[in-house]
Amino acid sequence: MITLTEAYVDSVALNAGAIKNGRDLVKKNSFPLLCRSEDDTLLFGECKGSGSEPYRCSVDFLKPESPTFRCSCPSRQFPCKHLLGLMYAYVLGKPFAPAAIPQDIVDKRGKAEKREEKKKDASAQASDQPRKRQTNKSALVKKIAAQLEGIELADKLLAGLVQSGLGAADKKTAQTLGDQAQQLGNYYIPGIQASFFALLLELNADQERETMYTGVIPHLIAIYSLVKKSRDYLKSRMDNLEEVPMETGTALEERIGHAWQLAELREYGLTERDAELLQLSFRSYAEPSRAEFVDEGHWIQLSSGHIHVTRTYRPYRAAKHIREEDSFFQVVRSKELFVYPGELNTRVRWEEASFREPLPEDFRRAQDQARRSYADVVKIVKNQIKNPLSDKNPVMLVAYREVLRIDGQYALVDEQNKQIPLVDIPRLGHATTQLLSLLTQNDLRNGAMLVMFRHDFETNRLTAQPLSIVSSQGVIRLMY
Repeated sequence: MITLTEAYVDSVALNAGAIKNGRDLVKKNSFPLLCRSEDDTLLFGECKGSGSEPYRCSVDFLKPESPTFRCSCPSRQFPCKHLLGLMYAYVLGKPFAPAAIPQDIVDKRGKAEKREEKKKDASAQASDQPRKRQTNKSALVKKIAAQLEGIELADKLLAGLVQSGLGAADKKTAQTLGDQAQQLGNYYIPGIQASFFALLLELNADQERETMYTGVIPHLIAIYSLVKKSRDYLKSRMDNLEEVPMETGTALEERIGHAWQLAELREYGLTERDAELLQLSFRSYAEPSRAEFVDEGHWIQLSSGHIHVTRTYRPYRAAKHIREEDSFFQVVRSKELFVYPGELNTRVRWEEASFREPLPEDFRRAQDQARRSYADVVKIVKNQIKNPLSDKNPVMLVAYREVLRIDGQYALVDEQNKQIPLVDIPRLGHATTQLLSLLTQNDLRNGAMLVMFRHDFETNRLTAQPLSIVSSQGVIRLMY
């Protein structure tokens, strides 16, 4: 029996518009033909289009963990609205008549099977004679040389801004700096370039001078540290490529601008087998410094309690062609989990996975993995945020004895009566703290809360914003 849920169909849609269009096709009875194969591995049918001939669409579940979508329409969206409509028709209970698998799909399956056999043969040969990925040393040396040249330019831009003084910085200064920062795009250091653009956004923000200083100074410190560490690291690699491998202990390579390939992560042993993950929070936001939309999810790895992050980047110019991610409520079972270099919240990705509905024991496991000592939590967070290149808003799952409200402000309290103040973080741009007033007393006692931390420079306090609550019955999301 084919297993489909509305949540799954929503998750494979490119965006909310595609979901609406797919559902509308079902409402309008646009499918004169709906069929399923007798072995329950294929859904197929015909959908009315703008022309005289209907579009032929199918969803092939021969490999349930990675269905194959096919449609005769010319749409650039994939899966298109016809494929989404076909799946919505199934989950909404529309009748699908048993029918033989069309010959063209039988032929395509045969070709796909041959390709799989070739891949398996190639994989078997590779495992018999393992070889490291070959690096073009000459090209790598040229690239590093260009990066070092770009870093010197970045250093001069930063020095010029500091020497002239923030007090003299105005719109004209910011425009000149922006024009110069554009040149950094020629030196294979997009991460450093993006750091300058983030600085420019603060300089251009319509705010009071003192407020601008508070926002700009952390960017200056981060760029200075990034330039220094990048220069030292790349010079050491340039001098001895054989002895100095790529940096995998931190996110330095990514901060410079390297886009990690899955083959590289596998080569450096940055993978885990048979991992199970449960999403605890999700949000989508714009990142103007990179001209991208970001779909970000925080997940707990059920076996270790580690809080990972997934990010899908959708450039402004191509956003409509890239599937928009959404909240995910099932447990992901990844055959091979790729773990990017990083610190507290390592970024992850998977290529092949299956899904199952979460069980009460999954929520209990997540609760058991929550950190219980706030003294230890504060120490871990402070150790990360004091590094200029580290994420200043780490996310952790912390246990609480109760959630108190004192003088209108909420706080988490642990078994030792230590407290973590709960406030909304400007970076998130989405208030959640006051939503705690809508929860029951049972929800606010003896639970676990996923929080994002922030160091408040004005008060010199460590505060946190609630993202979700994990109870023995499920996850209460405060942000989608």
